[in-house]
Amino acid sequence: MSDTPEARPVRILHLEDSRVDHALVKFALQRSGLPNEIFLVDTLDDFERELDSGKYDIVLADYHLPGFSGLDAWDRMRERGHDLPFVILSGAIGEAAAVEAMHRGVSDYLLKDSMNRAAHVIERAIEVSETRRAKGRADAELAESQRRLAELAEHLQTSIEQERADIAREIHDDIGGALAAVKLDLSWIARRPALDNDVRQHMDTALEMLQHALGASQRIMMNLRPPILDQGLVAAVQWLASGFEKRSGVRVIVRRSAEQIDVPREVQLVAYRTAQEAMTNVSKHATRATQVDIDLDDREGVLTLEVSDNGQGMGADALRKAKSFGLLGLKERAAKVGGWLDISSSPRGTSVILSVPLDGEVNDADHTHREEEK
Repeated sequence: MSDTPEARPVRILHLEDSRVDHALVKFALQRSGLPNEIFLVDTLDDFERELDSGKYDIVLADYHLPGFSGLDAWDRMRERGHDLPFVILSGAIGEAAAVEAMHRGVSDYLLKDSMNRAAHVIERAIEVSETRRAKGRADAELAESQRRLAELAEHLQTSIEQERADIAREIHDDIGGALAAVKLDLSWIARRPALDNDVRQHMDTALEMLQHALGASQRIMMNLRPPILDQGLVAAVQWLASGFEKRSGVRVIVRRSAEQIDVPREVQLVAYRTAQEAMTNVSKHATRATQVDIDLDDREGVLTLEVSDNGQGMGADALRKAKSFGLLGLKERAAKVGGWLDISSSPRGTSVILSVPLDGEVNDADHTHREEEK
C-alpha cells in the first residue's frame, strides 16, 4: 500500500448553458486523469452564489451565454473580490475577443474542439495563479518589512537627535560650567602678586590648556546640536559653511533665495544634517576641491538644498558601496519628510541635492534622479 496521500481534486466551477458541452468537459477531464470535482451553473446569479461559497479553485466559462458573455462573468467575479484563475472555453471565440479577454486579465482561453487540452490548460492556469499569489504575498511582506525598517530608521534618527541634544545640554550645563568656574578661579590666583615666576608660568600654561578644553567642549556641543538652529536654516547653514572653510581652507559660497527661509522644524533638521554630511564627504572624498557651493531655495513651494564641489568626484563604487550609511541615512530622512535626495558625481565634482515639497505633496513626475557617475 502506498503511503503517498491522494491529491485533492481540483474544484471547478463551470459556467455553461449546454449540458452536452458540460458532459464533454467532464469526459475530457476524466480521460486526462486529472482528479476533479466540477459543478455546473448557467446564470449569473447562480455563478455569484457559488463563487461566494469560496470552495472553488478555478472557473471555466463559455464565452457566449444567454444574455451575457464570459467576460461579463469575469467582471462580476472581480467586482466581488474573488481572485480565481478564469479560463474562457468557447466553440468559436474570435481573435479580437481572445485578445481583449487576455488584456482584461483572463488566465487563458480554450476552443471546444481542443477539449483534450483542457486538463493541461487548467493545471497551467492554477499554477500561474498560485505563483502570482505567492509573489503578491512576498511583495506585501517585503513592503511591510520596508515600512517597518523605515519606521525603525526614523525612530533611531529621532533617538540620535534627542541624545545629541541631551549630551550637548550636559556639556553646556555641567562640563562647560565647571570649566568656566575653574578658569575664573585660576585667573584670580594668577593675578596674585605673591606668585613666583615658576608658579606663574605653570598657571599661564594651565589657563591656556583650560581655554583649549573650553573651546573643544564648545565645538563638540555645536556639532552635536548647534543652538544657531534656533535662528533659522539660513543662519545655521552659513555657520556650518564658515566653520568648514576655517578648518579645511576650502572656499565656501552660500547662496539663498531669502535671508530667512521658514520651514518646519523636522525639515530644517534634515536640511542641516544633509549639508553637514555633504561637507564631511567633501573633506573625505573630494580630492583637489578648492570651492564648495551651497544653494538654498524655497521658491515654487519646494525647499531645495544643493551642495556641490569642484573636486575630482566620487567613483561609482563609492556611491554604491554597502557601507555608505551616511548618505543612505540621509535618503531615509528625506523620504520621511516627503522629499528625496539626489547624488551625482563626475570628474567635474560631486553634487548632493535635497528637495522637499513644503506643502507635503510629492509630484513623482517632477522628480528626476540625476545619476552622472564617473
